[in-house]
Amino acid sequence: MTGSELSPPAPAIETRGLIKRFGDTVAVNGVDLVVPRGGVYGVLGPNGAGKTTTIRMLATLLPIDGGSASVLGHDVASEPEMVRQKVAMTGQFASLDEDLTGMENLNLLARLYGYSRSAARARAMQLLDAFGLTDAAKRQVKHFSGGMRRRLDIAASIIVTPELIFLDEPTTGLDPRSRNHVWEIVRALVAGGTTVLLTTQYLDEADQLADRIAVIDHGKVIAEGTTGQLKASVGSGALHVRVSEPAQRADAAQLLDRVLGVEIVLESDPAALTARVNDPATVGAALPALHDAGISVTTFALGQPSLDEVFLALTGKHAEPETNGSSETSTAEEALR
Repeated sequence: MTGSELSPPAPAIETRGLIKRFGDTVAVNGVDLVVPRGGVYGVLGPNGAGKTTTIRMLATLLPIDGGSASVLGHDVASEPEMVRQKVAMTGQFASLDEDLTGMENLNLLARLYGYSRSAARARAMQLLDAFGLTDAAKRQVKHFSGGMRRRLDIAASIIVTPELIFLDEPTTGLDPRSRNHVWEIVRALVAGGTTVLLTTQYLDEADQLADRIAVIDHGKVIAEGTTGQLKASVGSGALHVRVSEPAQRADAAQLLDRVLGVEIVLESDPAALTARVNDPATVGAALPALHDAGISVTTFALGQPSLDEVFLALTGKHAEPETNGSSETSTAEEALR
């Protein structure tokens, strides 16, 4: 075998020192990423962190002001046409013709991709069925719910199944059932061989889907790794305590601060608090101390830190509230292979 035959394929995405400026504002400030092929790579960050700007540069929608980026082995700046042939992108808002029906939107796009009349209709029907939209096929998109629009938007992005798809906060504003349906679509895409770059502010979404995660803040990657690695980076454990009476929480926080010697975080639940614990052996003294102080506890649990705690430790901010739900995948996997 030749050396070229033995060489591994280029990463799905590789950036070095990626920079984007808008006037005097540096939106992306030296981002370095290596995204392997296959699976889901998550990008987390608060609003304004530079996530969407990074995605738009990688998708050739914005020029690069500094550094370099390659997608599927093609330089984004010098080979944008090659990149566009291999990728798809779904943004935060559906890019559909609201006066057309779901069927008409997909059929039109399939025809633009070169499908024959009959093949275009067959592909549209296949995707509508896969995404649970068959019953709404003849309904104008302006009458779709938010979740239906998002599913149709993703379907429109994969008329021709891409090697890489950028999903930029695809579940923003969706109800729990619709969010979980989108998650199953993402899993089906990966099962069909597509690499997914997912940006999100929803931490359970990243925890559910991503193989690796990069955390971006102020235009820079501030942490990268698997969810397990990121959680381990903020401590070996997290103590979750819920007191019976919210009025006792402040006393419990002071006591735990004294016993454990670590920062105590007051949760949105007025009776709950959390402590990041580096040495789980110290936790044993906490429960007797609470009991001796007359503080009644309904929950006392030591577990792995959550991604929300990682996010807070890294960015100084809590992530936005989120929800989850359930759905099914079988027809989606068939359509996306």
